[in-house]
Amino acid sequence: MSSFPTKTGHALAKILGIKLEDPSKQAINSTAREGSILSFQSGDSFVEGPPTASEWLHGQIPARQEISTYVASLFPFLSWTGHYNLQWFAGDIIAGITIGAVVVPQGMAYALLAKLEPQFGLYSSFMGVMIYWIFGTSKDISIGPVAVLSTVVGSVVEEVISYPDTKDVPPYVIASALSVIAGCIVLGIGLLRCGWIVDLISITSLSAFMTGSAITIASGQLPALMGLTGFSNRDSAYMVIINTLRHLPEARLDAAMGLSALFFLYLIRFTLTSAAERFPSHKRVIFFMNTMRTVVVILLYTMISWLVNMHHRSEPLFNILGTVPKGFRNASVPVLSSNIISRFGSHLPATVIVMLVEHIAISKSFGRVNNYSIDPSQEMVAIGMTNILGPFLGAYPSTGSFSRTAIQSKAGVRNPAAGIITGLVVLLAIYLLTAVFFYIPSATLAAVIIHAVGDLITPPNTVYQFWRVSPIEVFVFFVGVFVSIFAQIEDGLYATVAISAAILIYRILKARGRFLGKVRVHSVLGDYVIGDDHKDIYGDYGTFNGATEAPARNIYLPLDHGDGSNPEVELENPYPGVFIYRFSEGFNYPNANFSLDYLTNFIFSQTKRSSAETFERAGDRPWSNPGPRKSAKSRQDPEIDRRPTLKAIILDFSSVNNVDITSVQRLIDVRNQLDLYASPSVVDWHVACINNRWTKRALTAGGFGTPTKTEDGMHHRWRSIFSVAEIGGKDSAAAVAEVAANERELQATRSAVGRLDEEMGHSSDSEEGSSKPGDEKAQEGDAKQRRRGAVVHGLNKPLFHVDLTSAVQSAIANVEAREEFRAAAMSAF
Repeated sequence: MSSFPTKTGHALAKILGIKLEDPSKQAINSTAREGSILSFQSGDSFVEGPPTASEWLHGQIPARQEISTYVASLFPFLSWTGHYNLQWFAGDIIAGITIGAVVVPQGMAYALLAKLEPQFGLYSSFMGVMIYWIFGTSKDISIGPVAVLSTVVGSVVEEVISYPDTKDVPPYVIASALSVIAGCIVLGIGLLRCGWIVDLISITSLSAFMTGSAITIASGQLPALMGLTGFSNRDSAYMVIINTLRHLPEARLDAAMGLSALFFLYLIRFTLTSAAERFPSHKRVIFFMNTMRTVVVILLYTMISWLVNMHHRSEPLFNILGTVPKGFRNASVPVLSSNIISRFGSHLPATVIVMLVEHIAISKSFGRVNNYSIDPSQEMVAIGMTNILGPFLGAYPSTGSFSRTAIQSKAGVRNPAAGIITGLVVLLAIYLLTAVFFYIPSATLAAVIIHAVGDLITPPNTVYQFWRVSPIEVFVFFVGVFVSIFAQIEDGLYATVAISAAILIYRILKARGRFLGKVRVHSVLGDYVIGDDHKDIYGDYGTFNGATEAPARNIYLPLDHGDGSNPEVELENPYPGVFIYRFSEGFNYPNANFSLDYLTNFIFSQTKRSSAETFERAGDRPWSNPGPRKSAKSRQDPEIDRRPTLKAIILDFSSVNNVDITSVQRLIDVRNQLDLYASPSVVDWHVACINNRWTKRALTAGGFGTPTKTEDGMHHRWRSIFSVAEIGGKDSAAAVAEVAANERELQATRSAVGRLDEEMGHSSDSEEGSSKPGDEKAQEGDAKQRRRGAVVHGLNKPLFHVDLTSAVQSAIANVEAREEFRAAAMSAF
């Protein structure tokens, strides 16, 4: 009895004129089962039902267990805090102190990039590491101020204060508001578990953006490095370089402090890197010495600056950092004014992208290197919470740092708790070392920034590897770099993303697929032909008789060898008039027209009509079909055309995951077009390797999956070829063979016992020791009867196949059956 919702739905469909599919039509017609598995397995027939909308909706509703798992995943620190031990603590202490020593000078330098006072870099350095360990899933990542994001923040601050109504707003208020809004966006994406969104940014786009940003940041630090004034360092990179060269004669004593510091930074790194290779036994000690080069240079030049300017505190001989307030002087609730938010709204996409892409890329990379995986969505939660809570203590937008993450990983960090140690180091600096920061030369900080961003430039060897993989993406890379240098770094990112998206769309639109041909192959190991098991050797390939000695199989390759297969391999269609077409990049509305146009054009070129076109009058011919030319050759007997007629099309859906209304409707249109072309015969449409139940449902709704009836009423008995899998356990082929072998061994034992009894004079009439003729065959027959199988796909859709082999077999079998039936019918007349 139908349920009330079912009756209501049927009544509503009748009122609206919707023709519902008759369930009885899903039953398998017994006349279409010649030789099918049903002849001996009717009780286990498998009829595949279509997926339903309610089934899909039910699958989207999370279960109670999934909800609890989701809530627990928001706090990953709960999974490892119970296992914390002293060995982990020792590694975290070393890594935390190392990063703390590095992040203090870097944080103050990056704050200057963001057009903020240096203490805000310390606040961001503290909040990033103190919050991340609660929500993060990477042990290596170090969150805090980074050069690229600081540059973006600096651009936002400069633009907002350029408006008359916001020119009096303190820069840190703008940076805090930007951090909260961007953090909320990132947090929302993470809570929705949409971490896959970062995959929309290609490696090429990221590399171009980082390279362009590094060049832009380095060029922007040239004026501070040389002590030059009189022009803006926020212009495009090429303009800053030109202006620097133009004002180079005006260089001050800052140039000596900056250039020499930059030289020492590279000299120390080169010397210690070479020493590590020369003395591998001291590699770890040398590594820690190398990571401290920034601290050493800062302390050295701070000492020099103090000695030089101690008597010129009010008028130093070169630019110095100046007063850094002690403690969290700017801790307050962030001001989220609609006036401020509206001014930097256009910069939010770039801010969010930089926050996400750099962080996720770094954490994934180090996760792969250190044999663990990160959760991109949860990383977004960590970034979002860091940037939402950070501004309450004065922090500005932060994300993962590549250079500090690399140092932390090599320092032997064991889990995210190392961030607590780093936070304590930064806290000590905020309260105890601010007086020392006063004499840090600005040119030395500029050298630190240039040295740090130099590692972000993509090396030439990596660009060459890009060229080897995909030459067109090298073009995308250089476009992104040039746009970043000659415009703004955000524009470079947008340009590369837009071009990459255009390339992807073009590839999808122009994905035409390939026609496949058949070739028979053997498996060869060395010089020997082998069977299904590599231990089954059938002999030397050059001497064996392939037809009788070794198993062979059919494979299907593109007819044009577009996959790089050997052109000497001769391919052929599996049968005259039967074509195999494999979609290359899915089958959806963008590429449906192009791929199917290619299919029809190829078929028209390789086949002829089943019957010639006839028109009662010349004017009945369509204008788009002018017909044959009026020449002697074109009016010859059409039998001269030796091309076959179209009989069957096999579609390989191995690269198709989903279809849509447009693609299915376009396939229906092509089917109708080719049915007219092959009339009065029909074209069988076989589909192999369908990966999705919803794809089957869509194709079934379009009339695919079942045989097409001919218009002339001539129907042959359809030969349904199904793929049958052996049922495991005691009914499997191996078990049946073992039973038969055991029975044979038992009979042989009984026969031997019988002969021994006769020799010893015992009675030979005993049933226990005798074996009746034919018992062995009877037992093997019983074993074979116990062997059972199960069809892989539903019997109600005989034109859906598990692989190309069964599809080709079914197509050829039914084409031949139809031709035999027609020949028999013609002879009857």
